[in-house]
Amino acid sequence: MSSSLSVVILAAGFGTRMKSRTTKVLHRAGGLSLIEHVVRTALTIAPAERIVAVVGHQAERVSEALAPYGVRTALQEVPRGTGHALQCARGAAPADGALAVLYGDAPLLSEATLARLVMQHASGKAAATVLTAELDDPAAYGRIIRGADGGVEAIVEYKAATEAQRAIREINSGIYCFDAALLWRHIDGITTNNPAGEFYLTDMVEILRAHGHRVDGQIIADFSELLGINTKVELAEVDRIFRARKTTQLMLDGVTIERPETVSIDVDVTIGADTIIEPNSRILGRTTIGENAVIGAGSVIGNSVIADGVILQPYCVIDDSRIGEAAHIGPFARLRLKNRVGAHVHIGNFVELKNTAMGDGAKANHLTYLGDSTIGSKSNIGAGTITCNYDGKKKHPTTIGAGVFVGSNSTLVAPVTLEEGSYIAAGSVITDQVPGGALAIARGRQTNKVGWVARKKGS
Repeated sequence: MSSSLSVVILAAGFGTRMKSRTTKVLHRAGGLSLIEHVVRTALTIAPAERIVAVVGHQAERVSEALAPYGVRTALQEVPRGTGHALQCARGAAPADGALAVLYGDAPLLSEATLARLVMQHASGKAAATVLTAELDDPAAYGRIIRGADGGVEAIVEYKAATEAQRAIREINSGIYCFDAALLWRHIDGITTNNPAGEFYLTDMVEILRAHGHRVDGQIIADFSELLGINTKVELAEVDRIFRARKTTQLMLDGVTIERPETVSIDVDVTIGADTIIEPNSRILGRTTIGENAVIGAGSVIGNSVIADGVILQPYCVIDDSRIGEAAHIGPFARLRLKNRVGAHVHIGNFVELKNTAMGDGAKANHLTYLGDSTIGSKSNIGAGTITCNYDGKKKHPTTIGAGVFVGSNSTLVAPVTLEEGSYIAAGSVITDQVPGGALAIARGRQTNKVGWVARKKGS
């Protein structure tokens, strides 16, 4: 695309029909806010410094969400229609080249469709090109009125249309590509001469025509790309479309997804070929999964890296963690916050890790909590073991060397170190360093009182 292209995204509306305290464009579908989807699409045709988002309601929050993308913002303090919103971008948006107008609540527009619109505009001699669609039931959409030369003469809102105009099946999407210089020269010709008393961007068609300029229309094949979001019902439908697109592409790329209609996978997730995703899984954020892995039914994974050949049994919860090659996790395991799990590690049922590193081949197979820990390769952590990492004020580390054997139901009171090759007797409460190769026993001595039961019953 040309470096003289620019984009204005209209994103200042309240979204009252969402019935939410959060402004509409910050609601999420497919793992991103609505406006992030639109900005990403815009970035495929224009550099960040030539993209302007017009913000209004909760402007600070919207601007914060857009900051990582490097785009500019302009403020519409009082919403007075789409034409007024675009006027608010004057000064922030470049005045040269072509300018595309998009909407922050219409996230499904594809990169390919936007590129075709811009290319048609560039190849023609029109002052503006509007994206349109032909519908069997155009309902209350504004109608496209074409002239004898095939150009767009006007856009007529449904309420103002005649019966003959309402019979027209071609509708306005609200998405345009303008000659920027002509747009800014004539945009003040928009008036509020309408029942709502607002500045409508659709008026630019007749304004440009009145000044002797041509307006073209490009018909889109897939109307679903134009879907805007006004309610939570529509939000759910757009989320479904994003996730269906994602699972379809992953399956075409060689991923096996069992019952894909039950699976939720965010748009930024990557998954390698021959991995199997079982039903009812959720894979979120920027998670990366390698090849030949298995993600068990009902598992939830967020912002994690899972290597080739990992087996994740059903109902595991993994967040912000890295899991090494051919590790075996679960079922019912929870890995939360900054875990680093090595290759061929075994983490079993009802084991929880937090900020813990497990070396290659280490095992914690049952009913264990390991927090703020470093565990050496090939160590074995017995069932029921816990690290007592919090003293009520601070978190403390537990360090376990390579080849350590920790007996079942042990309690490791941090800060504490178990050196390489040491053994911990089952049921011990360990508070001091254990030397390498030593056996640590920290429990009360067993006493058997022979005949005690009979004496108690006899009494």
